[in-house]
Amino acid sequence: MSSKLNPAPIIIVRKHAGDHDEGHGGAWKVAYADFVTAMMALFIVLWLLSASERVQKAVGGYFHDPTGKGRQTGTTNAGAGETLTLNRDDLARLKEKLEQVLRQIPAFQNMENQIRITITTEGLRVDLIETQHGLFFDTGNPKPSVAGVELLKVLADQLTKLPNKVAIEGHTDSTPYGRADYSNWELSADRANAARRILVESGLDAGRISQVRGFADQRLLHKDDPASPSNRRISIIVRNVGLDQQEEAVAEGKPTPDDPPSQSAPPVAAPAPAH
Repeated sequence: MSSKLNPAPIIIVRKHAGDHDEGHGGAWKVAYADFVTAMMALFIVLWLLSASERVQKAVGGYFHDPTGKGRQTGTTNAGAGETLTLNRDDLARLKEKLEQVLRQIPAFQNMENQIRITITTEGLRVDLIETQHGLFFDTGNPKPSVAGVELLKVLADQLTKLPNKVAIEGHTDSTPYGRADYSNWELSADRANAARRILVESGLDAGRISQVRGFADQRLLHKDDPASPSNRRISIIVRNVGLDQQEEAVAEGKPTPDDPPSQSAPPVAAPAPAH
């Protein structure tokens, strides 16, 4: 009778699913992501160690200028990431570097006033300005002097470290050459071409030279004294990246990024017939 009056209590056991799944949370995903990131960083470092100097400079340039306004990486025939654009600050540093290298030349003191390095809208310009008796070229001679050859070799050694295209100009004074079949036009062009040959023979890639120009006496340094020997000069220009492509586009009649959108002319109404 007593067992019927006092039934056994009902015991309910509650099991928490969270206790069973504690070891299956998201912590392992964070650890795995850290591991993958570390491996990626390792492979990038190994790749950079085996990459060329230009690629290393291009990658480093991105971290100095991530917006790409002053420095830009791209692709050339040499491979991905091989193009490095020099901005105005880079040209200023290159100018200082060239001046330091030139000061190490034993004969630089004798030609210091005859070498002018400037930054222009076209790029970095190096002018080798002649003296009365000729310094880099003998007077009237298209062949460079010993001093001219040595200086061009030094410039070639520095130019090989850059990816930019190079232009070479020849200039003369207004004094006529003195031959009917050979004028200042031929002399200025021949001197520029002679400088090109020395640069190439000294290690500069021939494909880097995009232009060889002969201006005769059309771009004088001293317009008030056209016969001044300082008007005779050779100019080496490290061109800004993209100039050659823009000029090619203009020559082919293609629009450039700076060109305004073309607008078609409004139709012309036909004249009314006479009555």
